[in-house]
Amino acid sequence: MYREKRKQLEKSDSRQRLRCTDCFQAPQTCYCHLVHPIELNFKFVILIHPIEARKRVATGRMSHLCLKNSILLRGHNYSNHNTLNEILNDPDLYPVILHPGEPSKNMSTMSQAELKEICPKDKTLTIIVIDGTWATAKKMLKHSQNLINLPKICFTPDKPSNFRIRKQPHENCYSTIEAIHHVIELIGPSFDFDTSMRKHDGLLDVFNSMVEMQLDFIKRSDERLGPSRYRRS
Repeated sequence: MYREKRKQLEKSDSRQRLRCTDCFQAPQTCYCHLVHPIELNFKFVILIHPIEARKRVATGRMSHLCLKNSILLRGHNYSNHNTLNEILNDPDLYPVILHPGEPSKNMSTMSQAELKEICPKDKTLTIIVIDGTWATAKKMLKHSQNLINLPKICFTPDKPSNFRIRKQPHENCYSTIEAIHHVIELIGPSFDFDTSMRKHDGLLDVFNSMVEMQLDFIKRSDERLGPSRYRRS
């Protein structure tokens, strides 16, 4: 009954069929006006799982819009992905993967001199970020044979995630855009990006704005439905 009513509602509301071609959001939730892309001296390659790509709040796509020289690739098994393999085989690039836990190098405990040594001087640091749930991210890494042996980096979160519209396994589990922002904060000075200008905070500005918007929608929806609301707490 609920699904039938939902389908009827979507058909009756023409706004549901409209989507921004950049952020894929409906007009009332489009965040493109908040995006101020920055350019870095290192690259991010974001591998987004198809399930994540279909979600309304996909922070991997949001990150891509905020970073001029980033690349967004969709898939679940990248072993034979032509574009990714071209990146991995490019002699001018030095690809590493952002991955928590062992045997990753923890950037939070490294000095600026040590951070500079993450990448050879004659190459461009290229950070691969997997965007998906924790379960899908593990599967993507396991199935993508071209990623398994890449050097790995990680960091220790210094505060809880602000991703309050999704249930996280732990309060310090960051969304993709929060993780990318923290990486920039850590390694930016070592790769000629002036973090004191706080331009990279634009990533969090877009993210936090979207979170607050979604929380407001949830609040108004709950107020309309009252005790009979369908939404789980």
